[in-house]
Amino acid sequence: MDDDTDDRRLGRRERDILALERRGFPGPGVKERAIREELGLAPVRYYQLLNALLDDPRALAHDPVTVNRLRRVRDRRRAER
Repeated sequence: MDDDTDDRRLGRRERDILALERRGFPGPGVKERAIREELGLAPVRYYQLLNALLDDPRALAHDPVTVNRLRRVRDRRRAER
């Protein structure tokens, strides 16, 4: 398959979401501003997409360190509820 038809690869938006998650943010509101300005997404939509990405095997293959870290955080938060 060529790159244009290979549905096993993440799209640009998905790769950008994972790249944003790899970054550190100095304070409250900074990440949300980056989400709006860099990705053009509302934070609520961003987190919906991110949560879906954590269950996507393509995301795990693309960035296993970030995806596994975020899965651990998500699992810990769910266990606290």
